[in-house]
Parts: sequence; structure tokens; C-alpha cells
Amino acid sequence: MILFDSFLIYAALAGLGVAIAAAPLGCFVVWRRMAYFGDATAHASILGVALALSFEISIFAGVLIVALLMAATVSTLSNRGYAMDTILGVLAHSALAFGLVAVSFLQGVRIDLMAYLFGEILAVGLLDLTVIWAGALLVLSLLWWRWSALLTATLNPDLAYAAGIDPRREQLVLTLALALVVAVAIKVVGVLLISAMLIIPAATARPFAGTPERMAVMAAAIGGLSALGGLQLAFAFDTPTGPTIVCLAALLFTLSSVTTLLFRGPSA
Repeated sequence: MILFDSFLIYAALAGLGVAIAAAPLGCFVVWRRMAYFGDATAHASILGVALALSFEISIFAGVLIVALLMAATVSTLSNRGYAMDTILGVLAHSALAFGLVAVSFLQGVRIDLMAYLFGEILAVGLLDLTVIWAGALLVLSLLWWRWSALLTATLNPDLAYAAGIDPRREQLVLTLALALVVAVAIKVVGVLLISAMLIIPAATARPFAGTPERMAVMAAAIGGLSALGGLQLAFAFDTPTGPTIVCLAALLFTLSSVTTLLFRGPSA
């Protein structure tokens, strides 16, 4: 019974760690309309898994390195005149394809692709939990430190330049933070669902938040509720945990949208 309780506690803490880091960061993804960036970085993480297994290094390290390279590549190419959606479309699908091909070449290594694609939160251990919370606290510290500059660069790049803020630098900071979130979240919700945990809680909170700060706090609360509630529902109905967490987040978004339409009208 103690072990049973322990793995559930680990899973709940892992879900909370990912939620409180991903949801506030997701506000910037929503404001900047960078939803596809999360997909591109997440898809690249499969290549990071394959490289980590090939060179016998930490999965987290491999995923983080590839995610950071993806972030740097996107930032560089976007400043060279390429359309952002084109860059992200090419890189996202290319990275996923190369990652899956690389995995097929691994000899003598058993890899559960479903665990990396959809997450395996119930298998989180103490080391995983430490990495997740260390990454989450690092992301939150980065957001706290750069909040004003990131917000100014997001709302008005010209105003940012006038205030001595380089929007390109802030975009790089944001993409690096996103890469870190992807690296810590892959164990919990998997490659295919990371973007959902970035975007859905932020989109759910948006109609009810009067300020950016309130939206970030509400998004984190909604993300945490989705993680804990999804974990409980998955255990009760014997469903895949990662997808169940995202399904609950999607239901909360639907409730938010319906409430907004009913009480504020279509123009709200």
C-alpha cells in the first residue's frame, strides 16, 4: 500500500510540476501565436531520445540538447526572412521522421515509443521528479526575471526597442524556456501532447483574466487541476493517463468557451 501511494504521489507531483511551468509559458505561446513551435520542439525530442540511447547519455540531456538546437534554428531562420509557419512545419515533421528512423537503427535497445509519444507519468521515479521540478523552477525563475521585457516585446516590438529591449533576444529566451519545458514534460504527457498542456490551460484562462499576470496564474491553476483530475480519472476508468489529462483540459476549455458565449455574447 505504501508503494502504491508513493507512485501515485510521484505522478501527481510530476503532473503539477509540468503544469505550473508549461501553463504560464503557454500564455506567451498564445499571445505570440506560436502554437506550432511547441509541436516542432516536441517532435524533435524523439530524435533526442534516439541520440541519447545511441551515445548512452541521459534521455533528459539528449532531449534538451536537440530541443535547444531546434529553438536556436527556428530563431535564426525566422530572422532570415523565412515565414515562421513554413519553418516550423518543415522542422517539426522532419525532426519527427528522422527521430523515428534513428530509433529503428538502434540495435540491442528496447524502446517503448508509446511511452515517449503519449507519456508515462505512472512510471515517474524520484530522479525524474527531481529533474521535472528543477526544470519547472528554472522556467518559473526565468519568467519572473524576464517577465516585463518578454511582455513588452510580445505586445509591441517597437515599444520594446524604444525601451532598450531587444525583441529577438526575448524571443530567444522564450524559445529556450519552451525547449526546457519540452524536455521535462516528455516523461509526463509525451511528445504528441506537450503542446496541449502549453496551449489549452492558457486559452481556457484567457476570457476570465483581466491582466497578463492573472492569466498566467489562472493558467497554472487550470493546468494543475487538469493534471490531478486527469490522473484520478485515468485511475478510476483505466484509461491512458497522459491523454486523459489533456482530455480533461480540453473539457475545461469547452466549459470556458460555453460560459463566455452565454454570459458575454459572441463578441466577447
